Amino acid sequence: MEELKNTTIKMAEQSKVLNTPGAEKQTKRELFDALRQELETPVLEKASKSVWELILDNNGLGKEISETVERVFCKLSGQEPPLFPPPSNPEPQASREKENKKEAEKEEELTIASLKDNSMLKHPKKRRYNEITNEKSGAANEVVRKSADDRSSKSPHSKTLNLT
Repeated sequence: MEELKNTTIKMAEQSKVLNTPGAEKQTKRELFDALRQELETPVLEKASKSVWELILDNNGLGKEISETVERVFCKLSGQEPPLFPPPSNPEPQASREKENKKEAEKEEELTIASLKDNSMLKHPKKRRYNEITNEKSGAANEVVRKSADDRSSKSPHSKTLNLT
């Protein structure tokens, strides 16, 4: 839960809403509403993933949920528990925690990267003045060259050799 809190705070600090020039002119309520709109989906996805990690974990909450599901299933189906034997060689908890932490860090990086990508889609990179003028001058040169070619081919002074 602490990890989710820290991730959400980092996302808020790096948000487009709070880092846009002129944000200081908005009210706190306007900023909060805009921030909620920007971060709602990525934060909910992160929270959902964290909850499912807890549910699927074979220790703690995950174990309790599995046992509850098994108990209710056995009661409803009339079968005797335990249907699912406990794992014979459980993975060490420390190793699993390290993997979960690495996955969470990767997920956080991807979420932040996707926020930046979305920002770039809405505000594509501006072109420099010389890029625009180079494009225009290149197109203008092409037009001049084509019109000169057209005139020379239609000129009465141009000679056509007939080799038949």
